[in-house]
Amino acid sequence: MTVRPDTAAAVPAASLWCALAAAILGGLLLTEGLGLNLLVVAAPVVLAAAFAARDAGRRVRPWTLVWSAGGAALLAVPFLRDAGWPTFLALMAAVGAGSLALHGSRTWRGAFLGSVGVFGAVPPGLRWAWHGVREQAGDVRDRWWPVVRGVLAAVLLLTVFGALFAGADAAFADLLADILPDLSLESLPLHALFFALVLAAAVGAARAAAAPLKWDRLEGSRGAPRGRLEWALPLLVLNGLFAAFISVQLAVLFGGYDKVLEHTGLTYAEYARQGFWQLLVVTLLTLLVIALALRWAPRHGGRGDLVLVRSVLGALCVLTLVVVASALRRMDLYVDAYGLTRLRVSVTAMELWLGAVIVLIMAAGATRAHWLPRAVGASAVAAVLAFGLVSPDGLVAEQNVRRYATTGKLDVVYLRQLSADAVPGLDALPEPERSCALRDIAEELAAQDTPWYATSFGEFRARRLLDERPVSPGDPCDNARVISLTEYY
Repeated sequence: MTVRPDTAAAVPAASLWCALAAAILGGLLLTEGLGLNLLVVAAPVVLAAAFAARDAGRRVRPWTLVWSAGGAALLAVPFLRDAGWPTFLALMAAVGAGSLALHGSRTWRGAFLGSVGVFGAVPPGLRWAWHGVREQAGDVRDRWWPVVRGVLAAVLLLTVFGALFAGADAAFADLLADILPDLSLESLPLHALFFALVLAAAVGAARAAAAPLKWDRLEGSRGAPRGRLEWALPLLVLNGLFAAFISVQLAVLFGGYDKVLEHTGLTYAEYARQGFWQLLVVTLLTLLVIALALRWAPRHGGRGDLVLVRSVLGALCVLTLVVVASALRRMDLYVDAYGLTRLRVSVTAMELWLGAVIVLIMAAGATRAHWLPRAVGASAVAAVLAFGLVSPDGLVAEQNVRRYATTGKLDVVYLRQLSADAVPGLDALPEPERSCALRDIAEELAAQDTPWYATSFGEFRARRLLDERPVSPGDPCDNARVISLTEYY
């Protein structure tokens, strides 16, 4: 069955106006960075898609609201956080959630392809919008031309009188410089690029909302079912291996560290660090094993096959959750020994999300529900959102400052690389360690001239704290107790 969409209705004029407004706002506001401007630009894009879906007769379904709310919440992360890595993840997840809201996919293939399907809607969306403009060109004199004249007149008046007022008062000129975007000749190519990109995104979203691709229609072979012995024997052996590993972990957990470390020759922290990465890979491979096992699971023996599949895979899921707990415990030991870093926060968050996925698989297997693909996608959106809201750089700073208070160990070399989100946590350090850790961040913030709409709350809060308590002059790191632990990252 083809995935090609139904014939799209004519593009509504409201969608065209919203796409144009989004493109103008994007060209003006997005060149200086990301902050509140991202939400401002996204609003007309959403309206363009909403008007197109309404004219196409598409109804708003519960999962559409879930994906839309998740995408909107993710777009708030760049406004709240200064760090680039949670912002990037939030943007990618927001695009995926928005694309799923437009396509409404239910199957695994549909959810995967639907999360990136909006990109495929851009070329037909541009053609669709162009045809719509040409069809409505006959109404330019009666409907569009008065609006164009009004806009041009408003721009002319604002330009002339704004320039006169700016020349008459320096304070007013500074206010305009802070509020208005930079429209110098050197910046025009960048403004034009963002105008084109946002316009393409807006018309692509509207086109997908009016006539989405039917990704759920993609059919694939499930795989020939295997006999009970051929299917169950490898999994039973794997379950036995998991059980043996977990028994050793329980023995170590209840006081066997000294014996294990003496036998392996590893230090306490090396044992924790080495095990975490292997256990993370085990979790990932287990999900792959479960997917392949379901593909070849016996399904023609009635209730007996159903009980076998649930029992074997359920046991594997339970054992995997214990492995996840063991991996998280090892990371906790490792952080106690060497402190928290961005990488350790990231992989810990990933391990927690994988554990949540396994719980969802168990719930779906017990109820034979078909909501699992969308639930896994929603859990990914929630995980990325929580990752951004928790402020990873701030968490790293706070944990290392607490550790310094108890152990006297502090890797200022690493902490100086954090973003402005870390300033509240680093501000609690004593001098001169505080000034040493904050010096690079303070210099970077002082060198920035970011407009208000592209300034994150993290930057604003950091500037306020540094204004209240500036860093010490000179080179405060000369007298700071700096201990570098970079070899353990």
